[in-house]
Amino acid sequence: MFSRALLGRSTRFVGVAQPSINAFTGAKRFLSDDLRGRIDKAINSHDVLVFMKGSKEAPQCGFSRAVVQLLNSHGVKYSTVNVLADESVRNGIKEYSSWPTIPQVYVKGEFVGGCDILVKMDKDGDLSKLLLEKGLLKQDGTAGI
Repeated sequence: MFSRALLGRSTRFVGVAQPSINAFTGAKRFLSDDLRGRIDKAINSHDVLVFMKGSKEAPQCGFSRAVVQLLNSHGVKYSTVNVLADESVRNGIKEYSSWPTIPQVYVKGEFVGGCDILVKMDKDGDLSKLLLEKGLLKQDGTAGI
């Protein structure tokens, strides 16, 4: 499994992450500069990274399971971050991407989307095209790395 180690912090978590308040807008903010940096590093350190509930070995929701099945069906190597292990990551990744749901898939540092987007891309053939363009699949459709 691969969550806290990926994000470079091994602290004990007590309670739920408390948002800070943006001094200019008054909006709640879950994403600290430290967490933003840790998420940036994680995303840019992996060709394919999924922020999900659970792990690829044991997804904890149907949407996360669907994303795992899609990526596995393409034979792509990917890493995961279990957002259930850290409430600040669970809330922070939503703010980071401006996307309200989990799972979230990043390919070569770029946010692709969640489960619904990946399912549609797969159905339309766009997921294979993206993975091919990014060098993650060979022309014959097998894993490129």
